[in-house]
Formats: sequence, structure tokens, C-alpha cells
Amino acid sequence: MTAKLTGTVALITGASSGIGAATARELAALGASVAIVARRRDRLETLAADIENDGGTALVIGADITDRAQAQAAVEKTIERFGQLDILVNNAGLMLLGPVLGADPEDWDRMISVNVQGLLHTTHAALPHLLKAAENSPRQVADIVNISSIAGRVAWGGYGVYNLTKFGVNGFTESLRQEVTRRHVRVGVLEPGGVDTELASHNTPEIQGGMTTPFYEQTEVLAPADIADGVAYMVTRPRHASIAELWIMPTDQA
Repeated sequence: MTAKLTGTVALITGASSGIGAATARELAALGASVAIVARRRDRLETLAADIENDGGTALVIGADITDRAQAQAAVEKTIERFGQLDILVNNAGLMLLGPVLGADPEDWDRMISVNVQGLLHTTHAALPHLLKAAENSPRQVADIVNISSIAGRVAWGGYGVYNLTKFGVNGFTESLRQEVTRRHVRVGVLEPGGVDTELASHNTPEIQGGMTTPFYEQTEVLAPADIADGVAYMVTRPRHASIAELWIMPTDQA
């Protein structure tokens, strides 16, 4: 039986760990050639070796997508290698929590750069190629999946700028969905609850001790593979079916 994504090409940002790495493995297992993008090239090389040992195809692209030129180059390298782009998964993200009063504005800048500007850069560079794939590829459909968060649906104290970025991702996704989905570039947002990734570890010890660690100790959180499975579901629907929003929560958190 032919794998569901055989003959397609997927680009995944933030692929060096967590959800991004799990998504690359999942889409490769379904037959897609995957371009894996992140700053930590050594981790990408390990991931690519694992994918290829399992019979898949992976292209390593070390890039910082907060830099527009590097994001553009990542898409161009994907096209140069594979000749097409069918799926974009905007996964790269950063979560730095804490009260607004006394916050370090550089943390805010970093989150906005990764969570918002990086997503915009890759989407802008990829969209013409995705539209071309929707017109000319055998599947005649292409996909953008933006990884947001429950924090794009509900705001909490201490999450202010992270909430800002994820609410922004949701709004941008919906606007773009209305622009291009009828041209068969399906645009959807996936909003996870708590997932066992590195995301919380980027915070200070005080924030981890007061906010993140207690949550993870008290909750049976999701695995990255759970979110990868959601991405795979979205991009393997029949051409006539588009998933605009998928909300995946730990049962304990729901």
C-alpha cells in the first residue's frame, strides 16, 4: 500500500526537538520527504540519520527563521533539493513566562521574533510554492499547519506576551485560511495544551518552580507524538476536506 504522503515534500520549523522532531518523523513515515529546519544543526543531523535509517528522506537546514533571509533561504534550499513544497508546519516557538511588571523586554522581543515573525517569514516564502503544488501536484492540495497553543485561546496572568503571540498566530491563520483555502492551500491551526517538551525549561528557575514544574508534576501531559499525530491527521484529509482548527488537550487539563 502506498503511504499517504508519498511524493510530497514537507518543511518543518523548530525540528530539532519536541513537536517538530516528532512531526518530521511522523510525516516521513507517511512517505513525505522532509526538510527539517532549526538552529541546532547537530540535532537535525541526528534526526535526519534516524529518519533515513527508517527508510525516509530528510534534508537538514540549519537556519534561524527570525532572520527573513535565512527563512527565505530555507524554503529555496527545499525547492532546490526536492523541486516542490506541499506542506509547511510552522512549529518553532518560545515560551518565556512571568509578570509584566519587571519583565525583561528582551524576552518579549525574542518571543515575538520566533513565534510571530519567524512564522510570517517562512509562510511568506513558502506560499507561492504551496499554491503551485495545489495547482500542479498529483494531490492538487497543499497545507499550512501553524502550531499555536491553548494560550492562543485563553489568557492567564504571567503569560502576557506569550498569549499575545499565540492569539496573533490564531488570528493570522484564520485570515490566511480565508484567503487561500479555496485555492486548495488548506490553512489550519493546531492548539496543544501541556506537552512534554523543552518549552518550559527556557524559563528562570523561579518561574519553573512557581508556575511550570507544579503543572507538569500534577498533569499527565501530552507527548510530542500526540501532536505529530494531529498534524498528520490534518494534512492527510481528502482534498475536499479542510481542518481549520484542531485543539488537543491532556485529559487531566481539559
